[in-house]
Amino acid sequence: MYWIVKNVTISLLIISLIILSIPQAIAQNIAPRERICGKWENQAKTLRIQVYTENNDFKAKIIWFSDTEGKPMSYWKDKRNPDPKLRDRNILGMGILRDLKYNANKGTWENGKVYDSKHGKEWNASASIDKKDRLKVRGYWHFKWIGKSMTFHRIK
Repeated sequence: MYWIVKNVTISLLIISLIILSIPQAIAQNIAPRERICGKWENQAKTLRIQVYTENNDFKAKIIWFSDTEGKPMSYWKDKRNPDPKLRDRNILGMGILRDLKYNANKGTWENGKVYDSKHGKEWNASASIDKKDRLKVRGYWHFKWIGKSMTFHRIK
C-alpha cells in the first residue's frame, strides 16, 4: 500500500511540474522581438496599453485608464495636442508609442517615439523587458539619461 501511495504521489508531482512548465515553454517559443507584444498595465494600475506590430514597427495604444474623475473614458480627448486637428481624438484607443525597432544585439526596442497626452508632448522612446518580465518604456529628450521611465507588468 505504501508503495502505491508513494508512486501516485511521485506521478502527481511530475504531472504538476509538466503542467506548470507549459506556459514557460510557450513563452520561450515566442520570437525575442515579439516578447514586447501583448497587454501591459503600469505599476500604479491606472493605465493599460496594448503593444503590437504594424509594418515591422512596434506600436502601443491605450486600452484602459482610470484617471476619469467619474466621467466615462470616451469623454476624454487629446486636448493638449499641439496640432489643433488632433485635439478632438479620444484618449481611449489612441496610439502613444510608435516606430520602435527591435535591436537583436541588445534585446531592446529602440528609436521610437512616445506621446504624453497629459502634456501634449512627444519624446524619443526605447523599451526593454527585464528578467521579471516587466516592460520598461523610457521617454527621453535626445539623450536617454534625460528622461523618465514607466514600468508595466504583463496582463492577460
